[in-house]
Amino acid sequence: MSETENRPFGATEQLAVWVLLISAFVVILNETIMGVALPKLMADLHVSAVAGQWLTTAFLLTMSIVIPITGMLIQRVKTRHLFTIAMSLFSAGTLIAATAPGFEMLLVGRVVQAGGTAIMMPLLMTTVVTLVPEHQRGRLMGRIAIVISVAPALGPTISGIILQSLSWRWLFIIMLPIALGALVFGLIRMPNVGEQSHAKIDIFSVMLSVFAFGGIIYGLSLVGESANGDALIPAWIPLVVGVLALGVFVWRQLVLQREDRALLDLRTFKSRPFALSVLLFIFSSMALFGSLILLPIYAQSVLGYNTLQTGLMLLPGGLLMGLLGPIVGRMVDARGSQFILIPGTLITALAMWSMGLFTESTTIWQILATHLALSVGLAGVFTPLFSVSLGSLPTKLASHGSATLSTAQQVAGAAGTALFITVMTLVSVSAAGSPSAVDPHDLALGTRAAFILGGAVATIGFVVSFFVRDPAPVADPALIEAPVAK
Repeated sequence: MSETENRPFGATEQLAVWVLLISAFVVILNETIMGVALPKLMADLHVSAVAGQWLTTAFLLTMSIVIPITGMLIQRVKTRHLFTIAMSLFSAGTLIAATAPGFEMLLVGRVVQAGGTAIMMPLLMTTVVTLVPEHQRGRLMGRIAIVISVAPALGPTISGIILQSLSWRWLFIIMLPIALGALVFGLIRMPNVGEQSHAKIDIFSVMLSVFAFGGIIYGLSLVGESANGDALIPAWIPLVVGVLALGVFVWRQLVLQREDRALLDLRTFKSRPFALSVLLFIFSSMALFGSLILLPIYAQSVLGYNTLQTGLMLLPGGLLMGLLGPIVGRMVDARGSQFILIPGTLITALAMWSMGLFTESTTIWQILATHLALSVGLAGVFTPLFSVSLGSLPTKLASHGSATLSTAQQVAGAAGTALFITVMTLVSVSAAGSPSAVDPHDLALGTRAAFILGGAVATIGFVVSFFVRDPAPVADPALIEAPVAK
């Protein structure tokens, strides 16, 4: 029997999980809320599209830099204190953004928000693995799947509804009291879980993570801009810097983990279920975030729908994913992960291929049905992956495993966005002859090509799903290496 199985999961523990779930939903929702708002922001603040995109790019950059550090933070800082830091950062960033006099302060607010967001998701997953017995973990992972998949999907919907009659500032004004309420409640009732260590943070690893994950995310964000000729520098420069820094970062962690001092402990990948789950998680996140960026562009620029109509079109899929999360979790607990995972990846791939059939005359009902199918597929992917990946790790590595999963999501999301947008732009411009001549027909060709790419990515995920197995009920002792004596 595992050590988690012996712990009670009472009212206090359930309260901690629910506070973290609600808080994580709020902060992750914020990640995709800016996409639909960008045209309005550009007009109100008098900035170009290249400058406006930094509101999303800077958010992703900050997330990718902070997340690798969270594994160490969770081990060193008490749960309540770390939750307070995360929600304080997010609340402060939201206040800065809501009251920003211009673009520069709005950008600062987004960066501060991202610092809090980056801490929250790994903290939630680590707390669940630490507190929840294995036989109940699937349904809790189903609720986490709601946060990780539904919150980003609902972002454009909520943004479109708010912007239909209010200014962009209300995106932050409405969110601020919710964030402050979660902060106050957590200060009063959040329990401390797990055991804290006092290992020193390796500053060199922190700097390497900045160049590694920051360079890769920034380079990927430049790929789409390069397709239009708007990039300030060639995309390959930060990508090369990021890849080289990542290589040194991995080497450094392999050295430090012998003394349990790694910023991101890579012994998690000794677990085959965890390693394969991360790989499949990458493909699924690329499909999710790629479709989230393409569908609003297609609906507005090809079919001519406004922001409210586009948001409402995406709403049923987000709600369906939320309803299925707990159901899928209970099925995983009862039947195992593969019973859900293989059909989930298959439906996801079929939905992405179906989007490759969209034209400039596709009806809204066809788009709605396809998006609903994609939502069903992804609901059957994320919940089993959370359960398999983190459930296969010993408790001492749970914080590093959740940080690794969150990092993979950000990098994969940025990669999916960059790849989909780049393919769409290249095909559209090629069909039109020049960027200024692109019309809805050309853009439909571009989005269709990008969705076909998504189908190919999702198909690879379907193949990988056959190799993902549920972990043994008892953690493998080989995963826990004793520190090397100095």
